[in-house]
Formats: sequence, structure tokens, C-alpha cells
Amino acid sequence: MRTSLIPHRDWPLPAVEAIAVEVGRPSRDAVTFRYEVTGRIGELKLPPTAAPVRTDGLWRTTCFEAFLRPAGGAGYLEFNFSPSGEWAAYAFDAYREGMSPLEPLAPPAVETVAGEGRLTVTAKLTVAGLAEGPWRLGLSAVVEDGAGAKGYWAAAHPPGKADFHHPDCFALDLPEARVP
Repeated sequence: MRTSLIPHRDWPLPAVEAIAVEVGRPSRDAVTFRYEVTGRIGELKLPPTAAPVRTDGLWRTTCFEAFLRPAGGAGYLEFNFSPSGEWAAYAFDAYREGMSPLEPLAPPAVETVAGEGRLTVTAKLTVAGLAEGPWRLGLSAVVEDGAGAKGYWAAAHPPGKADFHHPDCFALDLPEARVP
């Protein structure tokens, strides 16, 4: 599945022309996210390469996010992928309530390629327990430029301020796993 993210009307970032996301389910317990940013990549603030470890606060600068919620459920999962290779994963009991680190979780593999006019961040996530579904999906991105301005993109935005946790952001269906 491929979709385009929409910039929040109050937080555009002129250096970014577009953000597209491709989501794949190569197996029951695997999900891949490929975020592709096009624009003036040299004007963006990209964190330096770091050890691929769990790190809080990644959303404070350029970061790509995925939210998963069982259809009809109140609880959901949040995954953050930094171009640095760092990552975060949380479980919520309900809208912005009961946040805790998602455990146990195999570290996702995060790969970043930055070039002239294009930034690609690919995250390969293995999560046991996603086999039962269907799941609703929210995709989003925070992108910061070198001057410190931030833009907020999502597959869908709720009314008002940017809020990726809002139920309106769970606008997509997670694709079914490919069964060999």
C-alpha cells in the first residue's frame, strides 16, 4: 500500500514538496514502512547517525511515525523511526492514556538514504501478535528545517492542531500479510 501524507495547514514546511509512505506486510509478524521525502533535503535538519537504540523524544526533530490500533479498539501502539537509526515504541491504553514502553520488541531495522532531492527512511518491524486483526493505521512525520521550523504531515489530520494520536488519524487499514 502506498499513500501520500498531507501537510498540516498551520505547519507547512516549504523545503518539503511531498512525503509518501509505502507499507508492506511480508509476513504475519512483520511490517515495513518506507517514508520518502522529496524537496530541498539539504535544508532539513537531520539527526546524525547514532546507534540503533530505543530513544525517547525522537519527535522533537525530524522523525517518522506509525500508529496501529485494532479496529474497534481504544488502545494503540506508536512507533517512531529517526533518520539517525534510533527508534521508540509505546503502547497506549486509550487516547493519550496509559503510555508505556512496548515490550518485548525486537529492535526495528532503520535505514536512511539521503541524496539530492530525496530522503528515504525504511523501517522493518517485527511484532509478534499482529496476526489477529484487522488493524487501523495512522502514518505521520515531523520534519524540521535547519532554522528550527517544523512541519507536520499525516495521512489524515483531525480538526484544529496537529495531533497524530487523535482517532481521526487512524485513517488507513493495515495491509493483510502476504501468505506464501
